[in-house]
Amino acid sequence: AEYMGGRQVSRAVARRWFSHARMANTDITYSPRYQDENYEYRHVIVPPDIAKLIPKNRLLSETEWRNIGVQQSRGWVHYMIHRPEPHVLLFRRALERSSDNGIAAPMNATA
Repeated sequence: AEYMGGRQVSRAVARRWFSHARMANTDITYSPRYQDENYEYRHVIVPPDIAKLIPKNRLLSETEWRNIGVQQSRGWVHYMIHRPEPHVLLFRRALERSSDNGIAAPMNATA
């Protein structure tokens, strides 16, 4: 058995769902990254057929968002649900502080 959205489902159902999500990942759109003094942010827009599979009442784990086809480097966290637009996933990752000057810099230079 596998887990999707916190529910236990058969491996066959999970396999079909994950293969569908991987095929649709070409329709996933990534915003440019932006930041404040503590975090780097980006939003990811998923197509409607994937958006309807996303739980509405909780954040996705890294495994879950990767399984629906979102591709990002490590360190990104799904941190907020934007209820008016559930197809927009909001991500952030902590900025690393330089010990030399105290200025924040992205922890990982790759997307």
